[in-house]
Amino acid sequence: QVQLIESGGRSVEAGDSLRLSCAASGDTFSNYAMTWFREAPGKEREFVATITRSSSITQYADSVKDRFTISRDNAKNTVYLEMSSLKSEDTGIYYCAAVFRSSLHSTGSQAPKSYFYWGQGTQVTVSS
Repeated sequence: QVQLIESGGRSVEAGDSLRLSCAASGDTFSNYAMTWFREAPGKEREFVATITRSSSITQYADSVKDRFTISRDNAKNTVYLEMSSLKSEDTGIYYCAAVFRSSLHSTGSQAPKSYFYWGQGTQVTVSS
């Protein structure tokens, strides 16, 4: 089992930058591909970014491409989401999720239903 705790969310202005962190504990962190999702008020949870066990491959939603960067530090059992040029539509609760992968180079799924391990979420509010 993996326990996930997100942090770093806060209220910012449009155009600002923010870094979210997700600390993992329990099972071996490096065995899991990691993914960030977000959920805006009244909307379904949506895929943001994912990273392989080895950080060899990252994938992004089109809406955040070139603005967000996902990374991980397996020594610290932590995955990060660097967000820049934030927009009001980036507002929402950001969740990290973990999925076991036997391959070092397999990303996580973009479908929330594929994940069993979730954090509690961290709120990001972007005001324009």
